[in-house]
Amino acid sequence: MSDEWTWHYNPDAEHVAAGLPAEVVTEVERLAEQLTVLAHDAAAAGRGPAHGGGLRTLDLFGGRGFFMYLAPERMQVISIVRVVWLG
Repeated sequence: MSDEWTWHYNPDAEHVAAGLPAEVVTEVERLAEQLTVLAHDAAAAGRGPAHGGGLRTLDLFGGRGFFMYLAPERMQVISIVRVVWLG
C-alpha cells in the first residue's frame, strides 16, 4: 500500500464544481493538492468536529466561499464533496 494521498471530487467534478468560475475551481484544486501533502493531518485542517473525523470545511478567498471535504485515513484520499461560492 502506498503512503501517497490523492484527492478527487465526490461523486464527480460535474456534480461538485459545475458552473463555478474557473478561478474558484483552480483554488479548490490547489488547496486539495495541499491537503494531500498534509496526509492524515488533513483531517485536522479547516473547521469540523474535533474528534472522529467527518466532514471538514475550508474557506476560499478569505470567506467568499468554502468547500467541504472528507479525509478518511484508511483510504488515503481527500474527497471534495461540495463547493459553495458566495462571490
